[in-house]
Amino acid sequence: MDRKHLENAAAAYSYLRGLLGVPAGALLIVAALGNWAVGPFRSTWFFVVSVLALGGAGLAIVRYYREHYGRISVSARHEARTAVAAALGVAVMIGAEFLARSNASWSLDLPVNPPAIGIALCLLIYSGVTVGPKIRYLVIWGGLFVVGAVPLWNGGDPSNVGLVLAGFAAIAAGIVDHVLFVRTFGPPRLQLENGDVGA
Repeated sequence: MDRKHLENAAAAYSYLRGLLGVPAGALLIVAALGNWAVGPFRSTWFFVVSVLALGGAGLAIVRYYREHYGRISVSARHEARTAVAAALGVAVMIGAEFLARSNASWSLDLPVNPPAIGIALCLLIYSGVTVGPKIRYLVIWGGLFVVGAVPLWNGGDPSNVGLVLAGFAAIAAGIVDHVLFVRTFGPPRLQLENGDVGA
């Protein structure tokens, strides 16, 4: 097995830990519910507790992957590429949101959903640079972009709806990535304790 193949396997391990997309997507939905002041989300403390719970869920998921699949370090080249992809994606997301519809004097003030467009572009760039163009990301994030770009978002501020749509897209992408993770690396390995041995 050559070095490039090993590096690609390590990168796949890092990017396919999809269950992390579930609390990330839920965080976007919680943010929208907090903005809307829906039910208990009217309380700032409830929102903060929800965010902390989702952070705890994220840490538990990281531990799950580490305990059942081990830890792999990616190369410095992959880390640099990931950092560049993240920075570029965030810059495009912010720029797209301001350009599409904002209070900025140079905004085009289009009847679109800026968060849906911005988050979709950010994650299309990030996934494209880190793992390459994949059909699943084109379907999920491309679909989110199309929904956000449909010029039907007239009237009030559609930002919270965009956050909810992006949240569900993140959850869907995470579940798909986790399924591919298990197919790539196999089912979770059994934890051997008290001298037990596997057959």
